[in-house]
Amino acid sequence: MNILTHIIRFLVAVTFIFSGFVKLVDPLGSAYKFEEYFGADVLNLEFLIPYALQFSVLLILAEIMLGVMLLIGYKAKLTVWSLFIITILFLFLTWYSAYFDKVTDCGCFGDAVKLTPWETFYKNVVLIVLVIYLLVRVYEIQPISSEKFSRKVSLISFLVFVGIVFYVLRYLPLIDFRPYAIGENIPEGMLFPEGAEQPVFEDTWIYNVDGEDQVYSTEEKPWNIEGATFVDRKTRTLKEGYVPPIHDFTMENGGEDLTEVLMQKEKLMLVVAYNLKLTSEQGMSSVKELSERAMEKGYSVFCFSASTQEDYEKVKERFDLDFDLLFCDETTLKTIIRSNPGIIILDKGTVKGKWSWREMESINLD
Repeated sequence: MNILTHIIRFLVAVTFIFSGFVKLVDPLGSAYKFEEYFGADVLNLEFLIPYALQFSVLLILAEIMLGVMLLIGYKAKLTVWSLFIITILFLFLTWYSAYFDKVTDCGCFGDAVKLTPWETFYKNVVLIVLVIYLLVRVYEIQPISSEKFSRKVSLISFLVFVGIVFYVLRYLPLIDFRPYAIGENIPEGMLFPEGAEQPVFEDTWIYNVDGEDQVYSTEEKPWNIEGATFVDRKTRTLKEGYVPPIHDFTMENGGEDLTEVLMQKEKLMLVVAYNLKLTSEQGMSSVKELSERAMEKGYSVFCFSASTQEDYEKVKERFDLDFDLLFCDETTLKTIIRSNPGIIILDKGTVKGKWSWREMESINLD
């Protein structure tokens, strides 16, 4: 038995299992990354954007299953060659992101571990070297037990992983690695340590106005333009510095920033719907009863969306809603909660609870 081969086999397997797992518990996060890569200014494959979630699930399952199969030594040749192909793909995408500064966070380890584009690329360089070594020494990779046992382990693992995917897509991620997780305080997540150098960002907003995509600066506040529809936001770093976990959170109403005021409220319920045109109608129909219960118990209730006031007025009238709209960037809203709509309850800025719209009936407001 070649000890080096088995050490490398273990390291590669654990890397793929870890990488797959942190994305398995939050496949929508990976889907959003695919949407970025498929965008016109990256790979220009916009026709694939509607299938971003399917690509995400397939890649996640392939990644974690290949890790498991390598670890137990099941179908070694097929496994290692598949790992080689998938690593080559990762290598190209991360080089492209780093060299052209297109996708600043590839999400290779989900939200659990943040790496810069170049750090991610160099990680994949090391990984491809290890996988190539395994290709050369693949004959030394033997099953840890019988082939029948390995096949059963692989099948059971696959069924468990598929079950997890279905669960988290229906509800919320099993593990929340984001700065808006339950127990986190949003104002504290926005603070800069004393003496830390602040970075300088420049945001460019793309809104569809009268059927055409237009580019705006933050100062122009395109979200206040009547009939404007959010398309995308591009952020360029003008000056490096400390970046707090939460740096793009705002709560605006009619152009007025209410973030500081609302972060002091003890009972605040947000109906998060990043895009009202894509929001589940069944989910919005359940919001009415929940919002009324909440207001009876003293909660301040708002719809939290990147959609326009005009779009919200249509939804408000259709579902007979009795609360106002707060504006926030769509990317931020997708980060806050992986449900459209989703419910989040805050107590002086601290996240006390998060729920998918499918769980509204079980929310305890006491």
